[in-house]
Amino acid sequence: MTSILVLYYSRYGSVKQMAQYIARGVESIPNVEAILRTVPPVSPISEATAPNIPESGAPYVTLDDLKNCDGLALGSPTRFGNMAAPMKYFLDTTSSLWLSGGLVNKPAIVFSSTSSLHGGQEATLLSMMLPLFHLGFMLLGIPYTEGDLNTTTTGGTPYGATHVAGISGKNAVSEEEQRLCVAAGKRLAEITLKLN
Repeated sequence: MTSILVLYYSRYGSVKQMAQYIARGVESIPNVEAILRTVPPVSPISEATAPNIPESGAPYVTLDDLKNCDGLALGSPTRFGNMAAPMKYFLDTTSSLWLSGGLVNKPAIVFSSTSSLHGGQEATLLSMMLPLFHLGFMLLGIPYTEGDLNTTTTGGTPYGATHVAGISGKNAVSEEEQRLCVAAGKRLAEITLKLN
């Protein structure tokens, strides 16, 4: 079975919802499974500790999860046009995989959520791509053959799936955003299968 790691950080739930739609797209392809994982939050208080297992949702990711996957979907909310600190913190721990070349030639996609339409969606996606390039991943986007890219008034970019959560973070993932997440997951699964 080909496995796609759907790795995300979600503070208020939007990125988690997107991850679930991406997983649905991944698993629409026979013989491909989606493995949902998250990263723990980080704290500015150096003595703070979090439990090893989250209270709810996906388990925390391990380096072995990343090493053993055949493809990766990486998601984070936008923080000033960049990925959130917990995701960056995890990626900063992957030096052993970089040194060993353990992630070279694996396909990957990125996805994000932000509070406003011009809140840094594309910059965040690009910031998430940078470490993936260094690790040797092959980055995939969403082609304009997905009609929703031409008509959406919410999220969605050729760099990856996005969601506009609204200032309060309460906007539901729109139908266009849902379809683009599913399409991105499906494309990742199809290409991963071809490469394997």
